[in-house]
Amino acid sequence: MSTTIRKTYKYRLYRYDKRDKYLHQRIDIAGLIWNHSLALQKRYYRLTGKYCHPNRMKKHIAKMRSKTERYSHYKILGSQAVQDVIERQDKAYMRFFKGIAKRPPKFRKVKLFRSITYKQAGWKLDSNKLTIQGKVYKFVQHRDLTGKIKTVTIKRDNCNRLWVCFCVETKSNFKPRIMTGKTAGLDFGLKTFLTDDTGKAYKSPEFLCKELQNIKQLSRTLSRKQNGSKARKRAKYNLARAQIRIADKRTDSHYKLAHQLCDEFDSIYLEGLNIDGMKRLWGRKISDLGFYQFVTILKWIAKKRGVEIVFIDRFEPTSKICSRCQARLDIDLRTRWIDCPSCGLSIDRDHNASRNIKRIGASIQLSEACKTGDSSATS
Repeated sequence: MSTTIRKTYKYRLYRYDKRDKYLHQRIDIAGLIWNHSLALQKRYYRLTGKYCHPNRMKKHIAKMRSKTERYSHYKILGSQAVQDVIERQDKAYMRFFKGIAKRPPKFRKVKLFRSITYKQAGWKLDSNKLTIQGKVYKFVQHRDLTGKIKTVTIKRDNCNRLWVCFCVETKSNFKPRIMTGKTAGLDFGLKTFLTDDTGKAYKSPEFLCKELQNIKQLSRTLSRKQNGSKARKRAKYNLARAQIRIADKRTDSHYKLAHQLCDEFDSIYLEGLNIDGMKRLWGRKISDLGFYQFVTILKWIAKKRGVEIVFIDRFEPTSKICSRCQARLDIDLRTRWIDCPSCGLSIDRDHNASRNIKRIGASIQLSEACKTGDSSATS
């Protein structure tokens, strides 16, 4: 069965010392427009108590670009890219109004603004040559680009390297995989990244922990450099490059583990996690493990492979219930080994939790399947 999906292809732009400045300048202009429109939005709310519609904001910014000399430099950025900045801000406000985001959008430093997006106009693609507003750039096309291009996004990272991202719409035929008949309950942990219901542990490489001394040394070196000097720029680049390498290694390990799990199991049961609460308790450790990123990757790989992912409620006391007799246990976080007084089960805490996750997840999966069957029978 073919379905229409959206994918993003990301390629590295070749470095052009004389032409890269134009892209950096346009991204800086997008940051200025973001801050200006946000200031207008706050002023409009302060005066009227209402939210300014994005279409009205677009008209106002367009009028400023064309009729005022003070903001004529906004013309450097294409009109559709300007509109995209307003639309991003509107989406951020909508997430805040719906309670998805904890706070409204905020002002950003222009040099920390990351990307601009072109839709139908402002770009032209010819093989691996991309023309952006009259300037030609080549990119490293390490894989074929297929599908209808909907948007083109130019991004810069902390090292000021430039990337091009093509968002395409394509029909994807998800090939049915060979079913293994296996299911797994997985428990996230701090000692071990994942523990399944058979007791198998999946360790996390903890790349940040391994490189922590190097990161500290690079941070100290940066702090000792004079502001505005070339030495400070170089030290800042070295620190950013080290952090990017850690993030890339972590992402690569998450993809490999996700593929391994989706190859082995037909259904995977996980518990919902309160990442923000965990960060407040354990801080850097949680960021190093990257639970949220792994779950996002796992869901996408599972969708392509036909593997079902079932989440159980985060408030289920999976660690405090005996997986054999379901007796309630009085234990705290320091207790890593469980001895059940009712049935005599002696088991590792994470192994016990994963068995409970599998039991609860299987019951949720069965109830959802029954509901789907009843509705289809009724229709």
